[in-house]
Amino acid sequence: MLVFVLLIFFVGLLYGLWRYHRQSDSLSRSVFLGLFLGVIYGLVISSLGLDTESFLPWVNIVGNGYVNLLKMIAMPLVFISILAAIARLEKASMIGSMSFWIISTLIITTGIAAFDGAIIANLFHLDASSIVAGEQEIARSQSIIESSSQVADLTIPGLILSFIPTSIGGTLAGLESTSMISAVVIASLLGIAALTVNKNDPERGAMIIKGIDIAQSWVMALVRLIIRLTPYGILALMIKVIVTTDAGAIWQLAKFLIASYVALFIMLIVHALIITLTGRSPISHFKKIAPVLTFAFTSRSSAATIPLSIDAQVNELGIAKPIANFSASFGSTIGQNGCAGVYPAMLAMMIAPTMGIDPWSMSFIASVVGISMIASFGVAGVGGGATFAAIIVLSTLGMPLELAGLLISIEPLIDMMRTLVNVSGSITAGVVGNKVLGDVAHHADYQGQPS
Repeated sequence: MLVFVLLIFFVGLLYGLWRYHRQSDSLSRSVFLGLFLGVIYGLVISSLGLDTESFLPWVNIVGNGYVNLLKMIAMPLVFISILAAIARLEKASMIGSMSFWIISTLIITTGIAAFDGAIIANLFHLDASSIVAGEQEIARSQSIIESSSQVADLTIPGLILSFIPTSIGGTLAGLESTSMISAVVIASLLGIAALTVNKNDPERGAMIIKGIDIAQSWVMALVRLIIRLTPYGILALMIKVIVTTDAGAIWQLAKFLIASYVALFIMLIVHALIITLTGRSPISHFKKIAPVLTFAFTSRSSAATIPLSIDAQVNELGIAKPIANFSASFGSTIGQNGCAGVYPAMLAMMIAPTMGIDPWSMSFIASVVGISMIASFGVAGVGGGATFAAIIVLSTLGMPLELAGLLISIEPLIDMMRTLVNVSGSITAGVVGNKVLGDVAHHADYQGQPS
């Protein structure tokens, strides 16, 4: 009966949101209304102390179902969009230029993020020795140690080799952690092949490009259909977040949580400064991408946010489609400012005092920043985001990996803001790439509307 009553109210919220969304011409307002309703309903359920074990699986159908749909369309969207963009480029060398500027921006901002995380951790005097390890923390620590075997033999040549696909079908099915980057490689090669055919046989080349355009129109229609479900996904995801949050754990580790959010918020300020240097208004920028960041925060998935990120970059920020696709796809695996920059650096600073290392040592901080930048590239070869970034950084510094499991009770809350910063960083890379290469990208005839 309890589950039935909760479901009736949940369906009522979905219906009310649908009525509003149908009448409103703004996706942003519908998304924030879904966010607000999810928070309120979640707080009501939590304050009443109701048992939601049987209720949440029904909510997950909407929330997790929406996340799964976005993950489903991410690969075909990136593949066909990059293929279409490159097939229309006048020079294949543009691919290298786009990759260079976008990846460079991601790696450099990750280095800034690592320095930011290190300084904030020291200012808050974070010390891992002050955290008491319970059963949950011990289990998490053991899991991290077991996972470290996946990065034990990681080398730069091996990492680069993992980006080169061995199977088109396997890559598009997303069977490997490097599938997204491999899909970019395949789409780029097919795009270059289309350019070659068009040069040697314009008639057949025109037929190929027409076929690509038809496929892209089909995929984009599917993307727009799924994106319209965003408000309902946000509503369900926020209910789950509020109901499953452990208030006691937050109170015990409030210092670590606050420090993490401060460091991550500073990175958003860094992104705003970079946006300003490109000649754009940071206020207008963040206003336009607010629905994307909201979804990133609630879903905790950079990969699932790719379709929303591409759509916002092209249609809201006026970024060229090739650049938007490259920044969103690379940004989901390489140079994650939150997961590979701030987080591992803060962990290293927390663990340093337990090993007799001065966390304010400039040489130690420089080592953490440098390793974090390399790790932010290496995570793409193993997947796992923050966990594997932390493993790479801590193991390289010779620090005990098991101490990385001490924050497991507030990990979801930290991960929400980390993912938001990751996505903001990838969009910032797109803005930088568009500033440098935007004029050339006009030749691809895939420029979005001016911002």
